[in-house]
Amino acid sequence: MQVPRKQWIKFGITTFLYILFIIWLRSWLGVIVIPFIFDLYITKKIKWTWWKQSKNKTVRTVMSWVDAIVFALVAVYFVNLYFFQNYQIPTSSLEKSLLVGDFLLVSKMSYGPRTPNTPLTMPLTQNTMPITGTKSYLEWPHWDYKRVAGFGKVEAGDIVVFNYPTGDTVPLKFQSTDFYNIAYNIGRSIYQNAKLNMDSLSVQQQRQVYDAYYAAGRKYIIDHPKEFGEIVIRPVDRRENYVKRCVGLPGDTLEIKDRIIYRNGIPEKQPENVQFNYMVYTTQPIPDSMFEELGVSEDDRTNHNANKTAYCLPLTQKAYDRLKANTKLVTKIEFESEVYSDDLFPLNMHKKWDRNNYGPIWIPAKGKEIILTDYNLPIYERCITAYEGNKLERRNDGIYINGVKTDRYTFRMDYYWMMGDNRHNSADSRYWGFVPEDHIVGKPLLVWLSLDKDKSWFNGKIRWNRLLKYIGNE
Repeated sequence: MQVPRKQWIKFGITTFLYILFIIWLRSWLGVIVIPFIFDLYITKKIKWTWWKQSKNKTVRTVMSWVDAIVFALVAVYFVNLYFFQNYQIPTSSLEKSLLVGDFLLVSKMSYGPRTPNTPLTMPLTQNTMPITGTKSYLEWPHWDYKRVAGFGKVEAGDIVVFNYPTGDTVPLKFQSTDFYNIAYNIGRSIYQNAKLNMDSLSVQQQRQVYDAYYAAGRKYIIDHPKEFGEIVIRPVDRRENYVKRCVGLPGDTLEIKDRIIYRNGIPEKQPENVQFNYMVYTTQPIPDSMFEELGVSEDDRTNHNANKTAYCLPLTQKAYDRLKANTKLVTKIEFESEVYSDDLFPLNMHKKWDRNNYGPIWIPAKGKEIILTDYNLPIYERCITAYEGNKLERRNDGIYINGVKTDRYTFRMDYYWMMGDNRHNSADSRYWGFVPEDHIVGKPLLVWLSLDKDKSWFNGKIRWNRLLKYIGNE
């Protein structure tokens, strides 16, 4: 049978585009698909649309829907994997740059898409199937990390979507809470009667205390499945998606002093919409209309007395100035008081850091070597073990990596430091540390839809002024 010229042209164009695609991905395994493309357009040995010849109308109707759904799912799968992905802002950590309820179009081309660790997954799900609550992906096959060429690389100031680094271990009844933070806090409560003065202990003794905290907390979580649920281990690409602003690049030394970020000793310009928590004291309750003008959502309004005349509020400089000028209503505004916290990264290190005064801390860079000490090991231990897959042991005579005694380590990946613009209401790198390069998902391009959860559908639910809003770095 002679094949029409039109079919040869279709085959040629499709094959050419497909070959360009697999060259871009550097995945020559994809060549095995070319014979199937040839059959689809030329030889037609496989009856791809057998159901169209069926005499049963029901079969033709059902299979036409199945065909359309399968095609749509496959198309969405590849678009989500290599080009674009939808992401919804769940928390106020980037307010007012991005708002709770913003739906983002995230470009994976900006930094280059990753080869998936778990290629067999249900499209439009991250890790859990709707309704059933079961896993939406298969553990096998598992592919190693590889990133193909994109349009650029992560720059300081970029808003970035990435996989939650410490989301590798998850108790299913506390999926939105850091497992390691839970374990350490439980461990501290178990040992609370010890009343240890950490300042009086040596670094080695402090390390032993934190190891005991974590071990006790982890054991408690595992021993109480009814309270915490099953413990699951998630591969990198199946961890929850987060969105923050990159404030530190590989090789940078970052420090926060009096709320100002210093990168390599140079103070960084604050984002226009950066927010900090203030204690606001008033003569009477602040009306809802003023909260709306200030852009403070219901979730971010914290009352500190029954009369509603003392609030803790996240405010931009513009909102602060507006409140300060209202002398009839506002009697005093001051920064929220701060004390150092054991909940800050690294959790197993005694340090007197807080959200406003943190570091200095060096951000690992690919190919850079560091000398390991008892002091800095807690900072880089997770990079060496969890992110780069080494076995690390701390013995009496020193540090062993993969069974070899050493005091040095050369990093195999770049790492980044991510923070929210709502500085006092953001679970970010100050709490869970570095973001490895293999966790980077993409860059938000625009807000395609924005819904205000504090409003009804007939009273401003849709934020029309944010539709198709270009994000850039805001």
